[in-house]
Amino acid sequence: MQKTVELLRKNDELRVIERELDIYLEIPHLAYAEVKKKDGGKALLFTNVVDKKSGKKFEENVLMNVFGSYRRCELLFGRTIESVADEITKLLHMKMPAGFFNKLSMASELFSLKNIFPKRTNMKASCQQIRYLDDAVDLYKIPVLTTWEQDGGPFITMGQTYTQSLDGEMVNVGMYRLQIYDKNHLGLHWQIHKDSSHFFDQYQKAGKKMPVTIAIGGDPLYTWCATAPLPYGVNELLMYGLIKKENAKLVKSLTNPLYIPHDVDYVIEGWVDTAEMRIEGPFGDHTGYYTLEEPYPVLEVSAITMKKERTYLATVVGKPPLEDKYMGWATGKIFFPLLKTTAPDLLDYHMPENCGFHNLILAKMQPLYKGHAKQFMHAFWGAGQMSFVKHAIFLDEKAPNLESYEVLSAYILDRFTPKSLYITDGILDALDHSSPEALVGGKLGIDATAANKVEAPNLLGDEELLQKIQELIPDALTLHQFMRRTKNPITVIAIRKTKNAKNYFDALLPLSMHLRVVVFVDAFKNDIHNAYMLLWRVTNNMDAMRDVFISGLMVGVDGTNKNALDGFERRWPDDVECTPSVVESLKSKGVWDLSENLYEKFQLT
Repeated sequence: MQKTVELLRKNDELRVIERELDIYLEIPHLAYAEVKKKDGGKALLFTNVVDKKSGKKFEENVLMNVFGSYRRCELLFGRTIESVADEITKLLHMKMPAGFFNKLSMASELFSLKNIFPKRTNMKASCQQIRYLDDAVDLYKIPVLTTWEQDGGPFITMGQTYTQSLDGEMVNVGMYRLQIYDKNHLGLHWQIHKDSSHFFDQYQKAGKKMPVTIAIGGDPLYTWCATAPLPYGVNELLMYGLIKKENAKLVKSLTNPLYIPHDVDYVIEGWVDTAEMRIEGPFGDHTGYYTLEEPYPVLEVSAITMKKERTYLATVVGKPPLEDKYMGWATGKIFFPLLKTTAPDLLDYHMPENCGFHNLILAKMQPLYKGHAKQFMHAFWGAGQMSFVKHAIFLDEKAPNLESYEVLSAYILDRFTPKSLYITDGILDALDHSSPEALVGGKLGIDATAANKVEAPNLLGDEELLQKIQELIPDALTLHQFMRRTKNPITVIAIRKTKNAKNYFDALLPLSMHLRVVVFVDAFKNDIHNAYMLLWRVTNNMDAMRDVFISGLMVGVDGTNKNALDGFERRWPDDVECTPSVVESLKSKGVWDLSENLYEKFQLT
């Protein structure tokens, strides 16, 4: 971490905050604002860290937003992201060459791969210089942040969670949020599709306790590797070796059999009683909503070790854009070659950050036959973590760049008809709040590979259209039409909701000659001119099986918060929002410098 700080400082990618700031809300709020700036702002190093509730002042610094720009990602990788993807492509397509010298060259390349495998050592580990065992264990010795006012407590957000299968043959490192319950207990929020959860099932069936070790810090690439979507049973630290061209050097935990990198800053060891579950949450998550209380496994901490010179690494999640935008960018580029093994005609894909990644994927493909795009939808919805994607749009090879949103949207809308839609159901991310039941719900695919003949509507101005709509829907307060130049303009209508949105859609059928795609949102907390945050809101809030309506050439989408009017029986979570008094405090201390227009654009409150 010290090398990382110096690397960031040398490249003018570090902002040092010397003012005294609290681990409760203040530090994470400032980091949340910083990443909203152009190009992700700077990495933040907090050098005067306190816990005002206990009166404690911490020795260590807190580092945040370390991955929060494209440039910082490549600095931390030590190479271009594309070069890593190219290397994986080469490995996947490696064939036995002809000729002695070509074979010799290949042998040399294969020999160099020996460095990618993690190496267990008996070296004296810097991560174990300070040791707390038994009654000396105290998680509050670490400056763990409480990010949001409704959070269930402090959460470790950049922990590397090390686990192994019951037989010890497979190991895994994942990144999950970890809630501090008290001085020696942590909540482990690993979702049911994660490797750690599969291992947990093995220990539970055997009636045995499960060893878990959590590391924080060290080379930031350890943390990125913990997020890598590798196949079940593949050690994520292999990616560290592939990128760095050197082994991750591991040492054994003091009180369980797990191995962790020798140079991390903190190590939290312990055992999980698989018969015990405890309520974890709520937590303001990367969806931009709070995920609600649920039972999860509990780690009883048996040891905490740390470096003498240490830095606490953390991240903040909530409404986009955030640090995970840049981590996700690197992941998408690097693992594209692996995705192509499942979908060989895939040319490119992109997951917009304001859709929380799993809520929308844009994919460019080479369509070879009728129904090819639908086949791709099934392939995506059955491929590892891609299976959690809610909405997917597939385009042909002539489509614009997938990140050129304006021209891409026009390309899609000029060839879209209701028959382009494909709606089904499947598994969802555990963080999704919009489906009628947890873990399963609606999925929407759009086949934009075919240039359908599209009939344009008879457009009206916003004011005239609103007047006509209000005669049919008195609950409609305002509207805005996006992409008016296309054959399928999108009309966003803000309503004061008193009934299910399907009733509003049906009421609009007499105006179908003026409308094509209609999106309903709540008037409360939505700016109908802010396309970035509207897309965040609607893709979060909709379940395609319930919230998409079709009549003739008209398509309706219900992007409102769901309640009893919709037959919705689950609790609907609150938005993640900054605490205004904390923002004012940071302003008074002279450290808050986010412009007012960005504050409003990204709806921090």
